[in-house]
Amino acid sequence: MDPIRNPYAPGAGQRPPELAGRDDQLRAFDVVLERVAHGRPERSLVLTGLRGVGKTVLLNALRSAAVRKQWGTGKLEARPDQGLRRPLSSALHQAVRELGHPQSEDVDHVLGVIRSFAQREAGSAAKLADRWSPGIDVPAVRGRADSGDIEIDLVELLSELGGLAADLGKGVAIFIDEMQDLGPDDISALCAACHEISQSGLPVIVVGAGLPHLPAVLSASKSYSERLFRYQRIDRLARDAADRALSAPAESEEAAYDEEALAAMYAATGGYPYFIQAYGKVVWDLAPRSPITAEDVAVAAPEAEGELAVGFFGSRYERATPGEREYLRAMADAAVAIAERGDEQLDDIQSVPTADVAAALDKKPQSLSPARDALLKKGLIYSGERGRIAFTVPHFGRYLREHA
Repeated sequence: MDPIRNPYAPGAGQRPPELAGRDDQLRAFDVVLERVAHGRPERSLVLTGLRGVGKTVLLNALRSAAVRKQWGTGKLEARPDQGLRRPLSSALHQAVRELGHPQSEDVDHVLGVIRSFAQREAGSAAKLADRWSPGIDVPAVRGRADSGDIEIDLVELLSELGGLAADLGKGVAIFIDEMQDLGPDDISALCAACHEISQSGLPVIVVGAGLPHLPAVLSASKSYSERLFRYQRIDRLARDAADRALSAPAESEEAAYDEEALAAMYAATGGYPYFIQAYGKVVWDLAPRSPITAEDVAVAAPEAEGELAVGFFGSRYERATPGEREYLRAMADAAVAIAERGDEQLDDIQSVPTADVAAALDKKPQSLSPARDALLKKGLIYSGERGRIAFTVPHFGRYLREHA
């Protein structure tokens, strides 16, 4: 097959040629946009799922839907080592520009509030070089969003922004990727601001994406967060959607898969969107002709698995210290032991009790707390419920057993 015409795109956050299996989320978000723009109450949205299921791709698709409705949008990626003020200020600056409000005085006022919010992080005694502003050339507005209390400031900031959007009958959507990496104070402030904005009826929503334990992070911050957000779990694709993700791009290039090949691809990828793109790219390059067969998939599988082992799994494994790698391998072994004993049914994410991991290492659970906590902070594992842990990456246990 001609590699130049290869339609598959196995990139981090890169939109695949066919966004299969996400029609329900896109339609529901269109309803949210219309309701908010018409002053109807609506909750903000949180997408959760393992890595490789397409959360970032869907987040970008939802943002594109908001842009088509002429909303103001801004996006940021949370990082554990960075506060919320600076990246949020840049995102909101972009949202104001997209709104295109005709009254320059009103726009300048809101931009001044954004600048005030951003500069408050450094403090009034900071050097000029540290008094950062997100490319805004209007003076900061004193007395708005600059109290130093992130919760108060964020409510004031989003209220100003919501008022600007309401003047135009539009809305503002803030998209936050890796939302679980926000600090506790920032998470709390964001929840409080969403609560206040919702009560005020202003057209501002937050769309967050993160790992499966994000709802627990939000709930620990504010008890009312379970009613504040609409949670949508983004999972692997069903068989028909996975087939479409492969077949539609191939058909655009006048190629096809036979039924046995599609079945083999689903068995190999488990329906995870990133794996579908990774396998699709390698199978296309190695297949001699169309239609692609199950034999072609079998021939390409070792190379596809090798690329995933280096780029998808290996890069994450390398971030762990030797002690942390030992803990990861023990998690994989514990899952196998549970399956072999048959006294407990492994769930979809193959979570395991922390006590079983300790038993696999023949150590006391308390002695493993530093390794477990470090892996949690690195985003390699997560805890969906007390006393159990799971990998944030699908098929990671299999990779560890075969390669580590």
